[in-house]
Amino acid sequence: MSCLSGWAEVVNNRVKIAVLFLIIINSALLAWAFRSGVGDGLEKRMPGMDDRPDPARRTGPVTIDGELTSFDVQPPDISGRWVQFRNSARDGIAREEEGLARQWPEDGPPVRWSIGVGDGYASAAILDGRVYMIDYDRENQGDLIRCLSLETGEDIWQYFYPVQVRRNHGMSRTVPAATEDFVVTLGPKAHVTCLDARTGEFLWMLNLEAEYGTDVPPWYAGQCPYIDAEGRVILAPAGDEVLMMAVEGATGEVVWETPNEPGWDMTHSSIVPMEFGGRKTYVYCGSNGVAGICAGSGELLWRTGKWRIRIANIPSPVIVGDDRIFFTGGYNAGSMMLRLVETEGGIEVREEFRRGAREFASEQQTPILYEGHIYAVRPDGELACMDTDGNVLWTSGGGTNFGLGPLLIADGLIYVMDDNGVLTMAEAVPSGYNELARSEVMDGHEAWGPMAIADGRLIVRDMNRMLCLDLKDR
Repeated sequence: MSCLSGWAEVVNNRVKIAVLFLIIINSALLAWAFRSGVGDGLEKRMPGMDDRPDPARRTGPVTIDGELTSFDVQPPDISGRWVQFRNSARDGIAREEEGLARQWPEDGPPVRWSIGVGDGYASAAILDGRVYMIDYDRENQGDLIRCLSLETGEDIWQYFYPVQVRRNHGMSRTVPAATEDFVVTLGPKAHVTCLDARTGEFLWMLNLEAEYGTDVPPWYAGQCPYIDAEGRVILAPAGDEVLMMAVEGATGEVVWETPNEPGWDMTHSSIVPMEFGGRKTYVYCGSNGVAGICAGSGELLWRTGKWRIRIANIPSPVIVGDDRIFFTGGYNAGSMMLRLVETEGGIEVREEFRRGAREFASEQQTPILYEGHIYAVRPDGELACMDTDGNVLWTSGGGTNFGLGPLLIADGLIYVMDDNGVLTMAEAVPSGYNELARSEVMDGHEAWGPMAIADGRLIVRDMNRMLCLDLKDR
């Protein structure tokens, strides 16, 4: 008993010493906190505080003070254009391009310029010899909208505004939309910024998260803004009250808003225009379905839950003819063709066919409809061609693996990039896979940024580098 009693006394003394030590440490930490202001802004918790509105959800415009830097660089006189994500028709086709080379030198197509960029997959819009992109400046912690010379890759101007973004499979991942007068970007935290296209001067900003209650998607915003023929910016905040909206590009004035009756959240997918029943319509994939919105009024014309991807809906819809829409995505979603049918009760959405992920699908990049056939990189990495009835006509075979890379069609040629920066050129024909050239243009990784082309100059990028390649037949 005496031995146990002595041991207990030792343990008790050690516990007292440990408790005293913790009290001293906590007191020191509290003193440091009050001296350094760590507790500034804290307030006593009171009953009912959980019901207060989120202070970030404000009303009225919310802008962030930015900084414009101009450089002594002039844009070249080049007429080619690729004005927004997947070009003006949002179909991934460069219809004005011609005279592109059918074969490349041994070391690949010539590199006109190469620049470093921040982590991400944000790619380019091209207009009037200018290349527009949204970047992220990790050192200064802010979005960086850049206007580059298409000839040299040098910055013409930069517009910076502070916003903290933690790296999450990159930061920026959207493509600007540009007119001769203004350029619009959507940043990773859903800041919509409109600048003068020539000078970079600030015009207006919308903070979709703060003003509309938008929940920024996982891996940040991937929706690319759309500019219609009237110069209106079309966005899908998919927030507390507004599903889609139209904004005057020149002024930032809201033209119409579509109520978010379905209660959907924003996805990585972008808005696509469609002509149906004599009316221009905008098609958008929300978190739990697809909707068609009247372009003139913002009226919700139809919606369906037949197509939805709960984790990450990334590819945009593909318009097929006058009344059909093709959808695809990752996470084993496969693909689907829907048809719109006008009835006495409104517009009915009918499912035509589905295809499994192993048959025909695309995880990340939006497929291209070209001359009646759909081209996509399947989840197994093979390039595939399918007719609009759902019949797979060919694949590039097991010897090819393009990963999650982008694709683009110009001058009857399909260009496909793999994850590591290997660019492949093939014929865009339904008769079979006919590869014409292949070259490692970047020694990088995750070369997933959508490609853009203007006047034979192809803009490509991986996680940290952007290149301009010369594809002209010299």
